[in-house]
Amino acid sequence: MAMVVLFLMISMVVQLYFVEAAPRLSLVRSLPGFKGTFPSKHYSGYVTLEGKPPKKLFYYFVVSERSPARDPVVLWLNGGPGCSSFDGFVYEHGPFNFEASKKGGLPLLHLNPYSWSKAASIIYLDSPVGVGFSYSANTSYYVNGDLQTAAETHLFLLKWFEQFPEFNANPFYISGESYAGIYVPTLASNVVKGIENGTKPHINFKGYMVGNGVCDTHFDGNALVPFVHGMGLISDTMYKEAEALCQGNYHNSINIDCQKILYKIDSVLDGLNYYDILEPCFHSGGAVNESTSSLIPESFHELGVTERPLAVRKRIFGRAWPFRAPVEDGVIPLWPQLMREVTVPCMDDVQATIWLNDEGVRKAIHADPESGRWSLCVDLRYTHDAGSMIEYHRKLTSSGYRALIYSGDHDMCVPFTGTQAWTQSLGYMIVEEWRPWRSNGQIAGYIQEYDNNFTFLTIKGAGHTVPEYKPREAFDFFTRWLQPPHHI
Repeated sequence: MAMVVLFLMISMVVQLYFVEAAPRLSLVRSLPGFKGTFPSKHYSGYVTLEGKPPKKLFYYFVVSERSPARDPVVLWLNGGPGCSSFDGFVYEHGPFNFEASKKGGLPLLHLNPYSWSKAASIIYLDSPVGVGFSYSANTSYYVNGDLQTAAETHLFLLKWFEQFPEFNANPFYISGESYAGIYVPTLASNVVKGIENGTKPHINFKGYMVGNGVCDTHFDGNALVPFVHGMGLISDTMYKEAEALCQGNYHNSINIDCQKILYKIDSVLDGLNYYDILEPCFHSGGAVNESTSSLIPESFHELGVTERPLAVRKRIFGRAWPFRAPVEDGVIPLWPQLMREVTVPCMDDVQATIWLNDEGVRKAIHADPESGRWSLCVDLRYTHDAGSMIEYHRKLTSSGYRALIYSGDHDMCVPFTGTQAWTQSLGYMIVEEWRPWRSNGQIAGYIQEYDNNFTFLTIKGAGHTVPEYKPREAFDFFTRWLQPPHHI
């Protein structure tokens, strides 16, 4: 018995030393809106990339609530391009759930029972420079592309692990969603090249995850029509007409008759929540019914919102690029540019905007005043210059790195039909054929496992930002996939 007690005491001392080795100046000691003790250590601040002037990339690091010395370290990247990873922190799998204040002002923070930090240490990174709290004194740096972003994020990781050397031996994974379908494999490729070249510090890279991610123009571009037909959103007649006129090519067809039927299909779909067809839309603007206007929080009025959000979820409906897949090569129009010309559907980032622009919050998380006002997505000049991701996935997985490609099956922005098609196109042997997987005793979706540790998984009833719509199910597959025996 005495030996057991001694062992536990030694383990506690080791764990304490392990966490405290991180840079103390970046420690987050408290957060406005939250009352209580953090379940684990939080750190936030900047990693500086050399230049004249330098680039400063902002991160928020949540140490695992379970076993920091052993649990994986996971980098999380939201999409855009140009969108802050605080999207994932606030609305998806961060350590807190955010509750809008009924009296206005800052939202209230409650511990999230399905935070991914219960199973891993999570780095939320604002990338590339110019996004979120990441900035440079030279705004001409806010011109970027896939390849440059991957290279600079790799440099960030090398410098970050120098600052947090106690995590060097932990298994490391890269994860993200939406346009991070480009970010993740391109960054993973750079990390692998660094490992092969003996770059220090050594990153113990094991694999990656992509959720509802764009991948390839052909597969993503031809995914929508089969998806909406299968979901009962268009008639058999419309689908058969599209098949006949478009010959399976629903993307950039020069056939006028094909274009007409596609326009007809678009008009039928108009008004749906593109990010989850099961959910209603949040609409801003327009008249307010007198009987409900008093129910609108003052914080919404401050931002010009005159219609009460539908009280369906604690979290708020999905906000992510792209407006619709696929993403073309070349310069990409980003959200701030699109919003000048179109109404962005079902979009609401009110609580994150209020909280992250509060002076007390910014001071608590060490966000430099020079970074400017925080917004979910910013106006960059960004070029998609990495092409299709299929060969990236093939090379990474054939080299021994694990991959989980997951899709919320009710996302109309990047439909699972396209993702399922490109994962099959790799030609890998099926190790475990299509089967259900369960969460809380219920079927939560379906999974198909291939050789080379390559897995495709769907989440039943989830939209574009899976942990936002299905937090428990997302936590379950995330935890099972990371932890031995890695069986979902």
